[in-house]
Order: sequence, then C-alpha cells, then structure tokens
Amino acid sequence: MASFQHPFQCLQYVNRLADGQQDVLVASAGRHLYTYDAATGQRLDVWPQDVDTSESAGADSTEAQAHLEKEQNPSSVSKEQAEQQPAPKKGSKDKGPAWSNIPLVVVSLDGKYVAAVTAEDKCIRVFTLSEEGKLQELSSRTMPKRPSALTLNPDGQTLLCGDKFGDAYSLPLIPGDYVKRAEVQHYKPLGPAATSLTVHTKRNLLSLEQQRQQLSAEKKAAAGEKEALNFEHQLIIGHVSVLLDLISASVSGESPDSRARSYILTADRDEHIRVSRGLPQAHVIEQYCLGHTSFVSKLCIPSWAPKVLVSGGGDGYLIVWNWTEGQIMQKISLDEVVQTQDVIVRGIWEVSLQQPAGPVNAILVGLEGLSQLLSFTLEDDHTLKFQGTIQLSGNVFDVTGIPSKNTVAVCVDTIREPNSTNMWKSSPGTPQTLIETFQVSSSEGSLSWSPADDSMVTEINLAGTTDLPVNLEPNQKKVFDDSLYTLVNLRKMKFYD
Repeated sequence: MASFQHPFQCLQYVNRLADGQQDVLVASAGRHLYTYDAATGQRLDVWPQDVDTSESAGADSTEAQAHLEKEQNPSSVSKEQAEQQPAPKKGSKDKGPAWSNIPLVVVSLDGKYVAAVTAEDKCIRVFTLSEEGKLQELSSRTMPKRPSALTLNPDGQTLLCGDKFGDAYSLPLIPGDYVKRAEVQHYKPLGPAATSLTVHTKRNLLSLEQQRQQLSAEKKAAAGEKEALNFEHQLIIGHVSVLLDLISASVSGESPDSRARSYILTADRDEHIRVSRGLPQAHVIEQYCLGHTSFVSKLCIPSWAPKVLVSGGGDGYLIVWNWTEGQIMQKISLDEVVQTQDVIVRGIWEVSLQQPAGPVNAILVGLEGLSQLLSFTLEDDHTLKFQGTIQLSGNVFDVTGIPSKNTVAVCVDTIREPNSTNMWKSSPGTPQTLIETFQVSSSEGSLSWSPADDSMVTEINLAGTTDLPVNLEPNQKKVFDDSLYTLVNLRKMKFYD
C-alpha cells in the first residue's frame, strides 16, 4: 500500500557567496533535515542518517505519533518518567530520535551554518554546511522551555531564541568553552513556619498544603533550569504570554556618519508587538506597536524598506507599520481578500527577484489551513497593494525565493485536502507534490504569477521524504494535525465559549 510523504515544514534557500560553490536548499520534514542542490534538485544529505531508510521510516512515524500522544496526554506517562527517559544517542539503531518534527530552521548569512529546533526535546542544534552540502552537527543545547521563535542577530554570530513562556535568550551561534558562574544565594528559601500540628482549621490546613506545593514546584523549576542551561546564554527579554515571533533589525541614522542601531522586535499572544533595543541593551523598550485585537503570529521587515513592518495574526488583518515610531500606516482585512471568515496568518515572506525590466519586490502572505498564497507589493507611500492570489495544490507551509532561477518555491501539505487542517486524502498521489515553484512577470506595477516548469522540483518530489502510513488511527491523525497546525489553539476563549 502506498504511503503518504512527510510534507516539508521549513524551506530555506542558501545563497553561497564563494565562487564555484553550489546553492543549496535546506528543508525539514518530519524528524529529518534535508539538503538539495538548488540547481538540479539532487539530494545531498539527510540528518539524522540512522533512520534514513524507507523501511524504518514507517516505524519512525509510528513512534513519533506515540511520542506526541504521550506529550499531549500526561495521564499515559508520568512527568517523572518522561524526565528520566534519556534521549537516544545519535547513531543508535535501536531507537529513533526523541523528536517528531523540526519546526524552526535558520541559515547564517554566509551559508556556512544551519540552526534548527527539534520540537519535543527543546534542543537548538547547530550544523556546519559543507561545500558539498553535507550537514555535521556541532552542538545541541536544551532550552528550559520549548522554543517558539528563532533568528540570528545582525552580527551573524548570535542566536536569538524565544520560547512559549515569553522569554527570549541570546546565545552564541558557535558555543565555546563555558564556565558556569557560581550563583550567589543571598538567602535560603524557608518553608511554612506552621505545621499540621499547629494548624487546626480546615481552611488553614488547605492554605498550608498549597504553600508546600508551591515551594516544591519552585525548587523543581530552579533545579531544572540550572541543569538545562549549562551553556553560555543570557535572558534578554521577558513577556507575560507566549512569544510567537522574533526578528532583529538594523536601521541607519539620519546623517550619513551616524552608526546603524540594532533592534529586536517581538510578538506575543497578547496582541503586543514590542520594539526593544538590540544587544546588549535589549532590556530597554523603545516603544510598542499596538493595533491587533488577537495574537500576533508573524512579523516581516522587507529588506528594501527597513523602517516598514508588516504584521499579521489571528484577527484577520495585515497591518503595515512605521515601527520606528509605532505608527499604523495601513490596515488590510484579509477576510475580504479571501472571502473566508476567521483567517489566521501563518507566514509573511519578502521576495526579491530580478526581471529584465528591473527587480521585482513582493510580499507573500500564507494563511493557516488555506491553499492560497496572497501577493502584495509595497508602494512608494509604504502601503500594500494586493496583486492577486497564487493557487496551490495544498495548504501553504513555507516559502523561499530562489534568485538564481528567479522563482519562488512553496512547500505544501501533501496529506490533507486543500483548505482543510484535519481532512486527510483518501490515498496519496504519485508522485506527491512536496514543492511547487512559480515565476513572476510584471507590467505597469502589476504582478502575475504562473507555475514554473523546473526539473529541480521534479527531482525533489520524486525523491520524496519519509513514509507516513495511510491507515493511522483517528487519534494519531489528530496528534499529527495538531503538530503542524498549531495557531488555531492560540485563540483566547470568550466568556460565552
């Protein structure tokens, strides 16, 4: 029986700056990282190698579903058992990796390093990308909470990581020797002075038990953080809700001699966009960009307009900002554009392609669970102009521009029906479409997108990824759906819900 192929969740184009080196595509699908020749589509490497066989891929998929079920159903496994279970070592043939997907991938500007987040084990892993496109793991650092955003500082040497508890950390891209500083304990935490022998009323006994539980939880949390963060790091920003996106930016001053200033922009579940100074002054908040009425899931600053910010989230709007001043310049209702209610912005991507008439700069917007890609251009007055939609064969996951071919590559959902996040196809196609490419033509300020006939994409689609069984149980399908479509769970419940 034919099997589904794991769709690509992340897709990054690596432009090699050195002469004679091939450009590379880096992608993540299921538990694996893949590298491809951007010209031919030839697969260059797969990480990890120990489970890169079609025979073991089905078993890995089943194990991944079981792992996700245990994570989302705490009753099936105790917290103590989960913490004590060691992660399988790389190269082990007995057990697969301790993660089921790789949701975040970042490539350094020089194309020499790849940073990726493996989901369930909360690890940030850094790889070297060789001239032949091979991946070699340099480090793995376990964060205290699961990372939800990852980017590189403008210096290219520092990773910025945000997590689901609202904290943002800075850590070196390449970890060196680290000597943990001795923590000075100014006081010893004391437990409740009262005991069950000195407290007699039911209410006071309940308060005493709550105090003991709180003290025990604080001790466990402190011990866990000390054990996890045994590498060089710095807590730079704190939010009071889930941090959903994080980007770094650099803006030049008004005078030619003034030095560029760096900033860190963060978005959270509480409708906030915060503009903080760059390192080492990230604790200084410059301003807030307030205008969304639901969570903010994505931020994008076009490279050709560094003072413009495009944001989107769960309220069905795109907002264009002058983020240096915190001013709204435009607000676009996406419900009216796609004629669908309750849309959620999954991604905002800037694309710059070269055409005979000159460069074409576009802003592409993908919506959660929809098979349409929205195309916009940024006008001279810093407002967005809608240029139409790109129809895809499946829901949008990620987008990257391929300047060497003047095309845009889109990775789509190969498993579910278009415009659905939970309705699986009855049978997989042959070959399955993992990536689609499109070319653009411009005329008098208007853009037109059309499918591109690219042998590179054909080669990648024919090679496939790893198998996912067709006959999964309904609960396994739901867990797999929830691991790829997470934004809908961020909506806050109203009183009447």
